Parts: sequence; structure tokens; C-alpha cells
Amino acid sequence: MKPIQVGLLGIGTVGSGVFNVLQRNQEEIRRRAGCGIEITMVADLDVARAQSVVGSDVQVVSDARAVIANPDIDIVVELIGGYGIAKALVLEAIAAGKHVVTANKALLAVHGTEIFAAASAKGVMVAFEAAVAGGIPIIKALREGLTANRIQWLAGIINGTTNFILSEMRDKGLDFDVVLKEAQRLGYAEADPTFDIEGVDAAHKVTLMSAIAFGIPVQFDKAYVEGITKLGATDIKYAEQLGYRIKLLGISKRTDKGIELRVHPSLVPAKRLIANVEGAMNAVLVQGDAVGATLYYGKGAGSEPTASAVIADLVDIARLHTADAQHRVPHLAFQAHTLDAAMTSLPVLPMSEVVTSYYLRLRVADQAGVLAQVTGILAGAGISIDAMLQREADEVGGEGSTQTDLIILTHDTREGTMNDAIAQMQALPTVLASITRIRKEELN
Repeated sequence: MKPIQVGLLGIGTVGSGVFNVLQRNQEEIRRRAGCGIEITMVADLDVARAQSVVGSDVQVVSDARAVIANPDIDIVVELIGGYGIAKALVLEAIAAGKHVVTANKALLAVHGTEIFAAASAKGVMVAFEAAVAGGIPIIKALREGLTANRIQWLAGIINGTTNFILSEMRDKGLDFDVVLKEAQRLGYAEADPTFDIEGVDAAHKVTLMSAIAFGIPVQFDKAYVEGITKLGATDIKYAEQLGYRIKLLGISKRTDKGIELRVHPSLVPAKRLIANVEGAMNAVLVQGDAVGATLYYGKGAGSEPTASAVIADLVDIARLHTADAQHRVPHLAFQAHTLDAAMTSLPVLPMSEVVTSYYLRLRVADQAGVLAQVTGILAGAGISIDAMLQREADEVGGEGSTQTDLIILTHDTREGTMNDAIAQMQALPTVLASITRIRKEELN
């Protein structure tokens, strides 16, 4: 069978990994795919550097549209990133009848509905395993491996930068700003780490997983997003004393009212496997009604781990590109005509309607009656207390201190109800600083 010819748009860290792994494992890949898969054309603004990576046998151009226009190219791999030119190039490749492989979670989370519709109309595939959790085959698992299940919820550590920072904060007792600088020095964090530390990258990824898990369109604009920049070493220490670890989780749950779609720091019981995922590693926990809980763990970024996922997509397309388009696996696992109807029956809930439990830390005056005031407000709101920890004043402010920390774990309650209770507690004259609130997920 004639080899599949691939055009690569961008040959940076991931692109060079794709080229190298394809070269190294070409015989194994050919046996799996049933035909050869060859990168025959590359587009990159730095032509000389790109040519040094791929050698003289591969055509290198500076104009990505030359790759799309080449009639011999069967699959276009987009590794440019971002929302701008990448979107235009992907849509142009689809219009030209090319299959597309992309690692661009931001593009698909924001514009996926338009892109998938264009691909379906043209009868081509858009594959994106590398867009979520690097080398972990979570898209394949959700879209195919768990297809018999009614997915109940998923929760993932899906950003290696933030997980590295939180692991270092816990291990070394350091505050966020100190560890961020170290993460940048070591190359785990970008010079501008905003997308990572503010939770945006994780939200792009959980948006895609949620769509596949529950059969809804991608709706990034409805996700609740909260990063780790306000976390302090104090709360990580207290969480540890209570038997929990703090992780930035991307969470999506099916409820009677609709779908929860959220990213935020969460207390997770230390005994859970996912709580012990450290450093820059990723993990996704999925709960299905038939299979129960399944955990997917591995490297969420890097040249060859991400290349592994890109090449898996290339192999899938090589196997299926001659098949009737109506009988391929749908882009978002569910048949496309069912997605819009699901938006009505399964709306994405506003954060105020989400039900979860909470960790609260109040810096309060060390005097009689404070605890009664706080617990009275919670009781009045119908919020049940699960556990409580009060520090000695000298532990918090040193000998002779007149203030202390009160730490409360609650049972499940609606976020809107908790917001109102926090506002009432914050107004007490004995509450001396902004109340820290971190959501708690038992994941059982």
C-alpha cells in the first residue's frame, strides 16, 4: 500500500519529537498501520533549523499554506499552537480535503464546534489525542475504551507546571512565588506562565474531556477557572495535617441538574492514588457506571511523550481514512446530530449551583465566643461541619499572639450557599483577614 504522506506545520519541541519517533520506530509503526507513514514536507519560519532536524530528504518551506496546497499530502499535523493562524490553517486544510492531527487544546476548546462541523461536512478526520495529557491516551479511552459506560465524573491533574509547583510547595514548605521562580529556572514553567498557573490550560483540556465523556459540544466559555496563585504554604501544611493534599484539578461531573465543568485547587484525601501524583506528571481519574474507577497516569508534556500521541493519531487515520466517513468514530464520541440536543438536557451549570465540600481557614481574634459565632453562621445556612482544627495562638503569631487560625472542613453544600455564609463570617469584627476557601473532593 502507498505510504501515507504527512505535512508538518511547525517543527519545534513536539514536531522534532514526532519526526524522530517516526524515524526510529518506522517498521513497528508500518506493521501496526498497514502502510508506511512518512513526513515528506515541513513548514517552519526557521527553514535552516528545520532542515537540520529532518535532513535533505524532506522538503522544508516557510509557508504553511504550501503544505496544505500540496496534492500529495494526506494528513496535515498542526503544531503551531494558539487561536490565530492555527485556526485558519486547520480550516484551510479541512477545506482542501486533508485529515488533520493537532495538539492544540486551546484551539479546539474554543473553536472545536466549528472545526469538527467543517471536518464532518468534508468527510475528513480531526484527531487530537496529544491535546490532552501529553502521552496518556485519555481521549482514546474516553471515546472508545469506555464507550459502554455512562460516565459519571472525571477529575484530572492535567497541567504539569502547576503540579510541580504544588509538589515543591508541599515538600519544601515554600510559598508560591518562590517555587514559581524555581520552576521557571528548571524549565517547567514558561517565562509567562499565566495560562498554566491561572488554570486556563487545564480548563482547555477538561473542556475537551467533558465533551467526549458526556456527549455535549465544547463549551470553554462556560467553564469555571481558578488557578493556584493565591495558595500559600500554610494551607498546604494544614491540609496535610488533616490527611489531604492540594492539587489543581480539572473536574467534570454529571448531575441531575446538568454538567459541572470546573478547574480549581482541591483538597484530595492523601490515600487516593491521584493525590500521590507528584512533580510534572499527569493523571486522570474516570468513574463509569459499569467499570467503576479507572486511572490514567503518565507524562503530560515533553517532546516524545506528546509525539507518541500524535503518531497514534496518524496510525488511526492511516487505518481508517479509506472507511466510510459515517462509520468512523465520531470526533466527540457521540454522533454529531445528538450534541446540540444534549445542551438542553445537560446544560453546563454555573459555579453557584455546584455542590461540593469545603476547607475554610479563618484568621480570628483569640477570644471567647468566636467559634460559636462562626459555627452559628454555618448552622444557620444549613452547612454541616465535618472536622475542625484550631491552632494555638503562639503557633500562628508567636508568643503572646492575640490571633489564631480556625480551620473547618464541611460536608457537601451548594456553592452559592457557601458564598453567602462566607460573606457573613467575613463581616464579623473578630475575623481579621480574608477567609481562605478551598474546595474538597473525596473522589470516592
